[in-house]
Amino acid sequence: MHNEYDNEKFFEEYAKMSRSQKGLDAAGEWRQFRSLFPPLEGKSVLDLGCGYGWHCRYAVEKGAGQVLGIDLSRKMIEEAGARNADRQTEYRVCGIEAYEYPENTWVCVISNLALHYIRDIAEVFRKVRRTLKPEGVFLFNIEHPVFTAGVGQDWIYGRDGEPLYWPVDDYFMPGERRTRFLGCEVMKQHHTLTQIVMGLLENGFAIQALEEAVPPGEMMDIPGMRDELRRPMMLLVRAKAEK
Repeated sequence: MHNEYDNEKFFEEYAKMSRSQKGLDAAGEWRQFRSLFPPLEGKSVLDLGCGYGWHCRYAVEKGAGQVLGIDLSRKMIEEAGARNADRQTEYRVCGIEAYEYPENTWVCVISNLALHYIRDIAEVFRKVRRTLKPEGVFLFNIEHPVFTAGVGQDWIYGRDGEPLYWPVDDYFMPGERRTRFLGCEVMKQHHTLTQIVMGLLENGFAIQALEEAVPPGEMMDIPGMRDELRRPMMLLVRAKAEK
């Protein structure tokens, strides 16, 4: 997994984003994602790719007794510790693929906008299933396959600069995608919908919810937000570890 987030320029630009400055309420997908969370009172929660730690903070607010947030970026972990520290929460510099996933340990594993950086997503699903307690919940938000299969992950624009359409190519060819994000070259991994869904089913999960993120009406005045209704950008999934 590559780590663009410790690039000084990239991190500075990321810090300017609304969701970085204002937290979960500034994220267009949060209303939907929040509704998929299980009860967390007294539960243990693992956050894969925790970033600034906003979801760790939410878990604590909902009564979680133990929270671990891991992220490959040292800058992210430092920011999480500064913004969302709590005695129930531990932050650790660790990649998603490198974490040890101790068996039968966590009641809830969450991941927000991190799994599209992982090459072997089925292997991560296998490890998450191992670390979850029976009937534990795996809740994640990943960039939608239509988005990651977008050519350059950008619109085709008209002469006036207006976005005309979202091009999709090489959909059934999973793997590396290079794009520009926040002024830097970023490498992501494209996974088809079949890979995501079957990867969960084949590794001992029952899918309880699968939703495409739709920005709420109150955000429609934000520049570019209406165009988010023209193609899906994020896929939200809740899966339960089967006995």
